[in-house]
Amino acid sequence: MASPPPAPSAPAPAPVDERLPLSRLAPLACQHLLAGVAAPISSVVLIASTLGLSGGRTASLLSATLVLCGVGALLQSLGVGSLRVGARLPFLMLPGGAAVSIFLRIAQERGPATAGGAVLVAAVFLLLVLPFYGRLVRFFPPLVMGTTVVLIGVNMVKVTAPLLASGPGIGFGTLGVTALFFLVLRGVWRQMSVLFGMVAGTALAAVTGTGLRVGGGGMLALPDLLPYGRPHFDVVASIPLLVFALASLAEATGQTVLNSEAVGRAPDPGRDVPRTARADAVVSLLAAPLGMSLMVTSAENIGIVQLTRVRSRFVTAGAGVLLVLCGLLAPLTRVLAAIPEPVVGASGMVIYAVIAVMGFAMLSRVDLSAGSDGTVVALALCAGLLPILAPNLYAGMPSWARTLFGSGVAAGAVAAVVLSAVFARFGPRPEAEDRAEPGVGIAAVDGAG
Repeated sequence: MASPPPAPSAPAPAPVDERLPLSRLAPLACQHLLAGVAAPISSVVLIASTLGLSGGRTASLLSATLVLCGVGALLQSLGVGSLRVGARLPFLMLPGGAAVSIFLRIAQERGPATAGGAVLVAAVFLLLVLPFYGRLVRFFPPLVMGTTVVLIGVNMVKVTAPLLASGPGIGFGTLGVTALFFLVLRGVWRQMSVLFGMVAGTALAAVTGTGLRVGGGGMLALPDLLPYGRPHFDVVASIPLLVFALASLAEATGQTVLNSEAVGRAPDPGRDVPRTARADAVVSLLAAPLGMSLMVTSAENIGIVQLTRVRSRFVTAGAGVLLVLCGLLAPLTRVLAAIPEPVVGASGMVIYAVIAVMGFAMLSRVDLSAGSDGTVVALALCAGLLPILAPNLYAGMPSWARTLFGSGVAAGAVAAVVLSAVFARFGPRPEAEDRAEPGVGIAAVDGAG
């Protein structure tokens, strides 16, 4: 009698859905944690130094931020299918560099309670516009996003420079050590150069007598609710963050497609990008009452996925759990919050300068020598750099205009969107310009000197 055929084995899960044993998952999760933890630390210390927060308030804000980063990583990695929240990809979530800059500008001009209200308005706005994602994202091509990202990096370098200047010896020492780590480290370890630079800079500060000043307290850290008081809602003051929320859709598109390709999943922007952005908006709704700006999904850890060849989303979910635990450990948050300002300033400058370079990389994919794209970028950079180089330029304008145009990122992004659409509709076509007389246009300008 013939034996029955063996039962067919279950198909192997896709690499992104692979569940790893704890012995492999834990060290990989730690790698993702270390690669991303410098951003929340530098963002929180930047907010605390700008707003003059006490050491205890700074530690509480850092606790809240780490917990939010962890919750965001869990949402993006595991997803909530019934609510279509989270892309179920190996993502981390961090405070947005541009969002922090805009948040601080609103806080300085209108007060931190108004900045908190603006975060809530922007998060709700993002949820409301997601059904129109397909129509909106076309207004943010690489030309617009590249210009915006360059302005984000430049603006944030300007914001972090005073921190470095508060102790230039320690700040430049941190920069030098960070550069050395970038030079000698390889692979995954190289991505942690900024974190290692912060550790070295803090040690240098301790040796010179300007190191950590850690306060006492218990073991459990619980974030403060409404640290700036009840949120105050001002739609005009919220405009720069609303612009950023729209621009983040284009950024989320690129990151989601890139991450899908990295894990071997066919990109489906129409399905996955709204889920990515919806998770950003949900976590940002939690961030506002805890004193933080908009939270955005980050692509910083995609390099680790590509280097380790481990594509499982459960690894970044593990990193999310570690981030939550780090945020709840009071001694750790007090130590991190006490990192000297020059160290944070130097590390922040590296992070945001790299962001500016990413913007240039986006612009390199656009043929700026053809058509009117080069003109659009030039004019948008003018609009975005003027508030940075001449901060009092709009002092005599109404408050709503100062809020909108006084932010280099918001002004540049709005200018890039409007100019890109106008020139695409009414500007000359590249073929027409190719047939123009030699010496007309850019060449004539170059020879005019």
